[in-house]
Amino acid sequence: MVYLDNAATTFPKPSVVYDAMDKMNREGAVNAGRGSYKLAQDASRLIAETKDLLRRLIYVDISAAVIFAPSITIAMNQIVNGLRLRNKAVVYLSPYEHNAVARSIYELAKKKGIIVKEIPINSDLEIDLEKMKYEFAKDRPEAVFCTHVSNVTGYILPVKEIFEESKKYNCVNILDSAQSMGLVEIRASLMKVDIIAFTGHKTLYGPLGIGGFINISGVPLDVFISGGTGSDSLNLEMPDGKESRYESSSCNIVAVAGLNAALKDIDPVFCMKREKELSDYLIDKLSSVKEIKMYLPENLKRHVGIVSFVVKGFNSEDIGTILDEDFDIAVRTGYHCAPFIHKYLKDTGTLGTVRVGLGQFSTMDDIDKLVAGMKEIIDA
Repeated sequence: MVYLDNAATTFPKPSVVYDAMDKMNREGAVNAGRGSYKLAQDASRLIAETKDLLRRLIYVDISAAVIFAPSITIAMNQIVNGLRLRNKAVVYLSPYEHNAVARSIYELAKKKGIIVKEIPINSDLEIDLEKMKYEFAKDRPEAVFCTHVSNVTGYILPVKEIFEESKKYNCVNILDSAQSMGLVEIRASLMKVDIIAFTGHKTLYGPLGIGGFINISGVPLDVFISGGTGSDSLNLEMPDGKESRYESSSCNIVAVAGLNAALKDIDPVFCMKREKELSDYLIDKLSSVKEIKMYLPENLKRHVGIVSFVVKGFNSEDIGTILDEDFDIAVRTGYHCAPFIHKYLKDTGTLGTVRVGLGQFSTMDDIDKLVAGMKEIIDA
């Protein structure tokens, strides 16, 4: 199979990830923080080490709280529902946000009456910074949620510029790094970012079942999910620890072991160079097929890894089915859990886009097979 759905989940993983998870499953899959015996202590040390590896990756120190969750969606719900937003607070989202943010904010707006606004984009599908500055001045932001890399178009958003402007209003800045951490350099101290949400199973090349958020600025968050933490068990209040307060339930230590191995193996500079080369090659090859329309930022320096397109005369779902059944090529089709951006792409007539998600294990031969398959489908 030619696997080109890496934007959903990178596959395969480095061998060290599989080895670490198998070893942990067989030899150490116990509850961290729930016992004083050696295996439980070893599990706790592994969690602490993995959190430190994440801090190093984004250039922050031990003061940044790293909270593990089963997924970035759960982490985003903890952030959204934990923020102490006042009634009628203005919250800005980029039009590229995933439903992990969009639906969570929508539910909160129904409950708390917050005002949700989109950061404007221009006709080139890039953030319009000047219009954004005007909107911020007119309706002051209390929180800004921004994805780093679009899971629909591969656009690398100018998060540094966005967050610098919003900070002028003492705003809380939240970055969704699902498609960027481990691929695009993140120097948190230079970005005026307060909280970064992450997931293990995408550009970090770790497993499913582990994500979370890094509270860099120590933003006060109310507890959204309560439960056992293994400490102070007679107290019905969640503990005061800056990490344990938000980490109820047993940690997925097997997934942590996989993420730990992935973080030790990942080379962001190599991954970025590799995916950029593959992206440029894919764009060049698809450009030769006149029936294909790609959705890309004008400045391709702000693009990596993901290419969405539509095909004249076809709906995207049919393209995906034919690629799978006739060519054994896996792509994603539809609206990609990103509800806002598609009104700008105007792709409802094709039932969304065909999305190609590249990864470090993709090859130019994979791309050649995809393009050859597309030509055969169109010419049939």
